[in-house]
Amino acid sequence: MNEEIQRSLGTKLKVGEGGSAKAVAGLTAINGLELTADTIDVTTLDSDGGYREFKAGFKDGGELSVDGFLITTEGKGQSEMYALFESGETEDYAVVFPEEMKAVWKFKGVVTGFGTSASLEDPISFSGTIKVSGKPELLLGAATTAYYQS
Repeated sequence: MNEEIQRSLGTKLKVGEGGSAKAVAGLTAINGLELTADTIDVTTLDSDGGYREFKAGFKDGGELSVDGFLITTEGKGQSEMYALFESGETEDYAVVFPEEMKAVWKFKGVVTGFGTSASLEDPISFSGTIKVSGKPELLLGAATTAYYQS
């Protein structure tokens, strides 16, 4: 097995920046970021071979979705996400992968979805969606040190 492949166990979503950042508790999945880029059609009547030609347009940081077990205690990140949904404020976020990887997605975003679910034979769950605002950064190596100290 390839030694560079890591399990997701220990991956965290942090809300806020620096020492005041809170890890969202009870997560079972963190999905995203899926960066995309628009294209601009620059085809002309003399384009070679009858094929369309394109240039890169605006980029989009996409969305990040999370799923987990509902924990309503303040300071556990979920109530903070709900408050950010209600306020519509843009906040700092970080997806912190296990420390062995030394990799962190850092971005600003707006909470665009927050939901809960209760069914007979399952724990009460929650889900949330964050729309990335601006350019996300993938930090690697020494640039991630501060994210593993708190």
